[in-house]
Amino acid sequence: MSRSEARVATDRPGRYGKQLAAHLGRRVTADWSEETGRGTVTFSYGTAVLTAEPDGLLLVVDGEPDRLADLEDVVGRHLVRFGTRDELVVEWHRDNGELGLVHRNQDEPPADS
Repeated sequence: MSRSEARVATDRPGRYGKQLAAHLGRRVTADWSEETGRGTVTFSYGTAVLTAEPDGLLLVVDGEPDRLADLEDVVGRHLVRFGTRDELVVEWHRDNGELGLVHRNQDEPPADS
């Protein structure tokens, strides 16, 4: 199994963790605990753990090495979509030292040259 982590800066980590777990839970097994500020999402090819921390939402995905990018994509893409107004950025870091995927709002206007 391989692991990738992302710390997403937000002043509403619990809100986003709950929303992400509820949304993904429509297709896979997911839960969120308001009491602990922690949730899990179980895919057929790996898992995601969501943890609300004082300075943001910690995302940790574990899966087969060839499916790690898929886990990063599903979790990161959905979170960024929910957090469009807050301009959330999800930057994954893999346990083997490689940079993972980066998710951000793509609707930003291009910079003037």
